[in-house]
Amino acid sequence: MKKLFAVFALLLATVTWAHVQAQAPASPKMTAESPDKSIKVVYGQPSKKGRVIFGPEGSSSLEKYGKVWRTGANEATEVTFKNDVMFGGKMVKAGTYTLFTIPGEKEWSVILNSQLGQWGAYDYDKIKGSDVAAIKVPVSMNKTPIEKLTITPANSSIAIAWDNMTISVPVMKHGS
Repeated sequence: MKKLFAVFALLLATVTWAHVQAQAPASPKMTAESPDKSIKVVYGQPSKKGRVIFGPEGSSSLEKYGKVWRTGANEATEVTFKNDVMFGGKMVKAGTYTLFTIPGEKEWSVILNSQLGQWGAYDYDKIKGSDVAAIKVPVSMNKTPIEKLTITPANSSIAIAWDNMTISVPVMKHGS
């Protein structure tokens, strides 16, 4: 009887471990801060997994050119500025904002919106009146595809890189 109980306990532990492993997020939540801690970005980090990420409408790409994207996975990406900033030339008050992008082949639109707690970009059309800044930035093509979406805040910029594209948004402390 003790052997049977031990086998059952081992089997239960194995099944529980496998279940926990299966629930690990496919797109883990990441937090990135600028070196001076003035910019923080929280986003879901999807992986390429052999997929075509960006492309035109009608293609098999994950994100379509000209369509609003949450710029990550799961909840929409949030950016926090400790100080008032010039975000690509637009004045933005200190605070936390939802970050959306509209990828394009040559340039992206980058949008900050004051409505927090968004899931994806599904309701963007309903909240676009809350945009606080919308700018356009050029695309740089990566020589080697980047497997995981990476958002990197520096002291004076925010870079977004995934697959074959990278963009960089200038962010200057207001008054500098």
